[in-house]
Amino acid sequence: MTGTALLDIQDVGKRFQARGRDVLALDGISLRVARGDFLCVCGASGSGKSTLLSLVAGLDTPTAGRITVDGVPVTGPGPDRGLVPQADSLYPWRTVERNVAFGLELLPVGPAERARRVDWYLAETGLSELRNSLPRQLSGGQQQRVAIARALACEPEVLLLDEPFGALDVQTKEDMQVLIRQVWQDTGTTVLMVTHDVEEAVFLGQRVVVLESGPGRVAADIAVDLPAERDLAIKRTPGFLSLRARIEDLVRAQHHTAGQATG
Repeated sequence: MTGTALLDIQDVGKRFQARGRDVLALDGISLRVARGDFLCVCGASGSGKSTLLSLVAGLDTPTAGRITVDGVPVTGPGPDRGLVPQADSLYPWRTVERNVAFGLELLPVGPAERARRVDWYLAETGLSELRNSLPRQLSGGQQQRVAIARALACEPEVLLLDEPFGALDVQTKEDMQVLIRQVWQDTGTTVLMVTHDVEEAVFLGQRVVVLESGPGRVAADIAVDLPAERDLAIKRTPGFLSLRARIEDLVRAQHHTAGQATG
């Protein structure tokens, strides 16, 4: 980490009931994310990636441990965390501009400041010319740009990304990866992202955490030793390919171990 921890996940566990069984989804997760960091969490299906993000977002509560943002315990959703889910999160009756403004309408932000933020984040995400469009008139990538702009307009302490590009085609996905990294550099927002795509994690993150499967535990916390300035060409470099292979092997090994334990 590069500074004081902003997001502190301390020995977090999560149990729930599924089909009459007690399931331990997360066990003893401890992570500290510095202000301004970009942390990606990877793992196979069943590793609890999205469960962890849901707990940080305050949409669910841990059964063990605690989560704090800037020293304040997370007890529910709040404006200090902005969540971008996988898809279908826009209000279909609102224009792009009014979707981006939605969160600001719930905060003590005056009309002039609200308009300034909406304009800035529309420009930052390349949406200024689409401000009067409705979601149904947008492509999948454009819709996710709106979701990102809406989350960032509230200027949260932490931006939470739950596999937001998973449903996009390869070209659009790479365009969105470039966009989110540029937005992160421009705004300095702390980002926690979960993804099953190791290549995406290595391209975007400063660190990549690999979770075991069933229950989710931290298997590895790896620094991404690549230049801060990255474009898509870096994905073809030996350093990138080596790191991607290392993390893919870790994910595969954890998934295989979990399969043996439950098989």
